[in-house]
Amino acid sequence: MVRWAEAGELSGLVSVELAADGMFEQAGIVFPPGTTMIEEVDDPGAVLVEGTPPVGFALMGWVDGNLHLEQLAVRPDDMRQGIGGRLMTAVIDHARAAGAPAVTLTTFRDVPWNAPWYEKRHGFRVVPEAQWGPELRALVAHERDLGIEVAPRVVMSRAV
Repeated sequence: MVRWAEAGELSGLVSVELAADGMFEQAGIVFPPGTTMIEEVDDPGAVLVEGTPPVGFALMGWVDGNLHLEQLAVRPDDMRQGIGGRLMTAVIDHARAAGAPAVTLTTFRDVPWNAPWYEKRHGFRVVPEAQWGPELRALVAHERDLGIEVAPRVVMSRAV
């Protein structure tokens, strides 16, 4: 069941993120060293989780007036059970309830459980660079500065 994270659960989500990030090695993608995204979070109100203890999470923020999915991670041993899909549905539902016009995200273009999954399963579409807002443009630049763009990435959006 998807629910809001509790403050005491945030530190435990680091292992979920690291395990999920390890899956990218199959696609030849190795992330640069540094802190995980979830380690930089201090507001459990920005994180949806599933499981007790959580085996997956969705980290959200706001970018150019849209709800932005910053990270979706599921522990590899718990994948292929619909957890990512339930988290994504909850993110879209939250965006709708909050009055956001869309959900945006950045992701790897060619990794099957990234852009193709968001497009086929959840109705996301690639957003051309000419349509990026200023905050989204700054976020992409920040990702590049961090070294996250180790493979082709895209910006995607889904109207809610």
